[in-house]
Amino acid sequence: MTAAQQVPDILSPEFAADPYRAYRVLRDSAPLLWHEATQSYVVSRYEDVERVFKDRNGEFTTDNYDWQVAPVHGRTILQLSGREHAVRRALVAPAFRGGDLQEKFLPVIERNSRELIDAFRHTGSADLVADYATRFPINVIVDMLGLDKADHARFHRWYTSVIAFLSNLSGDPEVTAAGKRTRVEFAEYMLPVIRERRENLGTDLLSTLCAAEVDGVKMSDDDIRAFCSLLLAAGGETTDKAIGSIFANLLVQPDQLAAVREDRSLIPRALAETLRYTPPVHMIMRQSAAEVRLSGGTVPEGVTVICLIGAANRDGDRYRDPDRFDIFRDDLTTTTAFSAAADHLAFALGRHFCVGALLAKAEVETGVSQLLDAMPGLRLDDGFDPVERGVFTRGPRSLPVRFTPVGG
Repeated sequence: MTAAQQVPDILSPEFAADPYRAYRVLRDSAPLLWHEATQSYVVSRYEDVERVFKDRNGEFTTDNYDWQVAPVHGRTILQLSGREHAVRRALVAPAFRGGDLQEKFLPVIERNSRELIDAFRHTGSADLVADYATRFPINVIVDMLGLDKADHARFHRWYTSVIAFLSNLSGDPEVTAAGKRTRVEFAEYMLPVIRERRENLGTDLLSTLCAAEVDGVKMSDDDIRAFCSLLLAAGGETTDKAIGSIFANLLVQPDQLAAVREDRSLIPRALAETLRYTPPVHMIMRQSAAEVRLSGGTVPEGVTVICLIGAANRDGDRYRDPDRFDIFRDDLTTTTAFSAAADHLAFALGRHFCVGALLAKAEVETGVSQLLDAMPGLRLDDGFDPVERGVFTRGPRSLPVRFTPVGG
């Protein structure tokens, strides 16, 4: 193993400013790195991250979520394994695929996107992050659950607080305390709603979760609360970042933006390439359940492993010209990009593959298409260069654009 000082520390400002340079150094010279401050092993090559996620031999667990996620969400599907995980996933998964998604929730997605765009379509300028991306997925989830959209600011504050907690690699006590407070506040808000919904089932997602039953197992009120908390944070933050990033990537490649505008069937390609090139989540952790040999050395049993998705997705041994955004690349399979057979790593892989991947795809496809319709002549604001921010999750913090207004 290579000494840590040869690469920028993952907690350093240098790393946060440009992790991609550090990723190259890690992959080349320190594919398995002991990181003292977080007491973790850092893994950066595609073959190693893929192996950890797929975990065909039961060598890795999600026990790390007991301390990483449970303080803000409680016990969620992320921490479960074996039969318990299979049953719980079977309870929630139907709402996020196929018929339910298309019939019940696509109209919700389309309506929420349209409402946000209507606020700026006549102005000729917008910030695609502040005016759209940070609001859209939260509005969709709140609507899907049948909650009150008047509480949007509260939901946004909660998910921001949770993401800050999950990103808090340096252990800032104020961030930790705020995350724990959010769990209490969210429970106080949600549990009465869940109890009321059980008495008056409707067609919304919360009612579906209340009524779902697999092999005689139903979700408890707290199970549902934890899942809603996870959905709000994971579904909000990742789709927010994905929408900001897909536009940031296309706006600096006008030929690819023009191609997508002309042929909307290219949107899934543009999203898949965005998930590879600038993934919303840059690192996911696992815990070793056995001693495991990976590139560059051996991981002992019982330690945390930080899988650098952002590094693995730009591994030149897996992707040709990996530091170039190219929606036409032939070494990324769009047809499987939103399933557990994906060959990028942005949604993880294996049994903990992101249950909301198809919801995210539906949101981004709808949003990108509606935004392109509403914004002819779309371009970045004069002199603006999109800059990514974040270490755990990453994307542009703002994206000011200009366009030709349509309509009266």
